[in-house]
Amino acid sequence: MTQFSPDVEAAIDQVRADVARLHGELVRYGLVVWTGGNVSGRVPGADLFVIKPSGVSYDDLAPANMILCDLDGNVVAGTPGSERSPSSDTAAHAYVYRHMPEVGGVVHTHSTYAVAWAARGEEVPCVITGMADEFGGPIPIGPFAIIGDDSIGRGIVDTLRGHRSRAVLMQNHGPFTIGVTAADAVKAAVMCEDAARTVHLAREAGPLIPIPQDMIDALYARYQNVYGQAGDDRRDDEGPTP
Repeated sequence: MTQFSPDVEAAIDQVRADVARLHGELVRYGLVVWTGGNVSGRVPGADLFVIKPSGVSYDDLAPANMILCDLDGNVVAGTPGSERSPSSDTAAHAYVYRHMPEVGGVVHTHSTYAVAWAARGEEVPCVITGMADEFGGPIPIGPFAIIGDDSIGRGIVDTLRGHRSRAVLMQNHGPFTIGVTAADAVKAAVMCEDAARTVHLAREAGPLIPIPQDMIDALYARYQNVYGQAGDDRRDDEGPTP
């Protein structure tokens, strides 16, 4: 049985509980079907993260069957859930945690409208104030990559490093989001789909009206600094917060 200090054990237990609970938010907001999609969370104070098992129904997810991994994506033997296979996206999540130490949570969904933009290889333009607030500009497209190694993770990091957006649409695949916590990354996934849907519908109805870059900058600065740090319970008057 792998042994950790009491503080690390307590942190692992908390992240297990958070990650298990947050998968319910993906179902609640209609971002996943069947067993697709995943949430992971970094364990504070340790080079570890927690992710869902592969192929397990969302109704059956619980803290005890979440899987503990090191930052290379290896399952930590002898820990609860270690008898199962981790999510097929584990290598991508691990790559993000290794290369973006500020990230505390990663989410992947196949939400309908975001995937539709990804299928076109087209970024979601920033034409609504909620996008300016949340993402500080367009939601970018990442490169085509397939599951099996850390190619998806490299695409996420290369696209989002230095970018305001906490969401990337991997071409022909779908959205991945990051956050300072797992809950923050889930919020980004919810807001990403909301933006993708709204902008899609607007474009179907007629030409989009751009927001000037200086206004995007001002909206983003106000939202990020006046409403609190990323991951806080913000936008309670304007949109969903997990």
